[in-house]
Amino acid sequence: MSEDLVLTEIDAATGIATLTINRPKVLNALDVPTARAFLQAVRKVTATKGLRCIVLAGSGRAFMAGGDVAAFGKDPDRAAEVVHDLLDALHPALTALRESPAPVIAKVQGVAAGAGFSLMLGADLVIAEAGARFVVAYDRIGTSPDCGGTWALPRKVGRAKAMELLLLGETLSAEEARAAGIVNKVVPAEELDAEALALAKRIASGPTQALGAVRALIDAALDRPFAAHLEAERASFIRMTGTRDFREGVSAFLEKRQPQFRGE
Repeated sequence: MSEDLVLTEIDAATGIATLTINRPKVLNALDVPTARAFLQAVRKVTATKGLRCIVLAGSGRAFMAGGDVAAFGKDPDRAAEVVHDLLDALHPALTALRESPAPVIAKVQGVAAGAGFSLMLGADLVIAEAGARFVVAYDRIGTSPDCGGTWALPRKVGRAKAMELLLLGETLSAEEARAAGIVNKVVPAEELDAEALALAKRIASGPTQALGAVRALIDAALDRPFAAHLEAERASFIRMTGTRDFREGVSAFLEKRQPQFRGE
């Protein structure tokens, strides 16, 4: 197996990029070198011409067990410094993923906990194996979430359910996570890779710029007055009329055929 802390695979034919955290011996727990490698990988991928979809994954038995708590335990007096180093890398990486028009899919096996749970919440779609488990985990080490967890969770499940998960720290099964709105699809473990690839290909064949605009509108919807949001929708629609995919979509509709979008 490669010693790279983050494996990066870009399929030029489909426009699908896969970023895989690669510390399987510690369930892909994030330490500072891994966070920095993740930032470099995200920058590389989001700068790739023709990017249509991003898949986030973890090597081995887990998606990600969270931050590397051992790094905090080595010297508790330096814990704040370690957290700053981690988040100085993770924040620009997460922001770049959010600002890229390419939709993000999280492919989850094993456990998604702590920072892994937050990272997964930031994805646009989540597909999980039937045996996957999901847990906030921050309460277990006496701290509050990071990596956008408290921003994304209430948007997915509502305030009441978010507070329940954050305050009680209960572990959710894959089906419970799906019922709560955290996971979109649950599949048998042996089908996870194939199903995730099929989902990524379906997303990658869509009008990428428009899909990115959808995400931006959804993200802003809860913080914007209705009248202002109507105007934001108008502005977004107008921008999309300048894309090649809009012209292709209109032509395909009028010609009663399937559109062939290029993500442009």
